Amino acid sequence: MPRPTTALVVDDEGSARTYVHLLLKELGITKWWDAEDGSQALVAFEQHQPELVLLDVNLRMTTGLQVLQRLKHSHPAVPVIMLSSEDSSATMQEAIRLGAVAYLLKHQHKDEALKKLREVLDGLEAAAPQPGQA
Repeated sequence: MPRPTTALVVDDEGSARTYVHLLLKELGITKWWDAEDGSQALVAFEQHQPELVLLDVNLRMTTGLQVLQRLKHSHPAVPVIMLSSEDSSATMQEAIRLGAVAYLLKHQHKDEALKKLREVLDGLEAAAPQPGQA
């Protein structure tokens, strides 16, 4: 998969979305859409077909894990990075089991968050079939 240039940011906190926007800019992701809850996220995904989703674990009305499950059911190839302010290994394991490619803590220092996101995006690129490969 080529490096994503579009993303959907799903978080019910405006300050968290702003922080993610800053990270995306640094990663060269040029266009993104925002959603504040799970229903908005699913509608925005269908409408815009982003190449990457950054999804908060704790959303109002529905959990990020429920949204992840629905997204992966209908679009299994889309990479989803879960965001959380809680360092819960059980939640992290469940997110990975449901198909998330990574779990990022919102309170990480910007440089650490960028390093992890770059590693994830590099891994997605490396895992993509190269021309001539099946």
